Amino acid sequence: MAGKTAVKEKKSQIIKKHALGTTDTGSPEVQVALLTSHINELNEHFKVNPKDHHSRRGLLKMVGQRRRLLTYLKSSDQKRYSQLIQSLELRK
Repeated sequence: MAGKTAVKEKKSQIIKKHALGTTDTGSPEVQVALLTSHINELNEHFKVNPKDHHSRRGLLKMVGQRRRLLTYLKSSDQKRYSQLIQSLELRK
């Protein structure tokens, strides 16, 4: 059970860092930050387990979801988009 609490704590820290308000959990910034965290964890998983193709499909779905959210954010608010890209270090 200790693993689940660590995941909850990490998720709550990410939400606090990227939330726009105190009760914000669904803004594009929060969603992209959570997806980025999960994508990075899966990339580490694939270094150890290169033949795990079922999880790779899930990774590709998450990357696509993150891309769609970033496209939406870029079209709706360029300033928030650039701040998010810088804070997550997604593009150089």
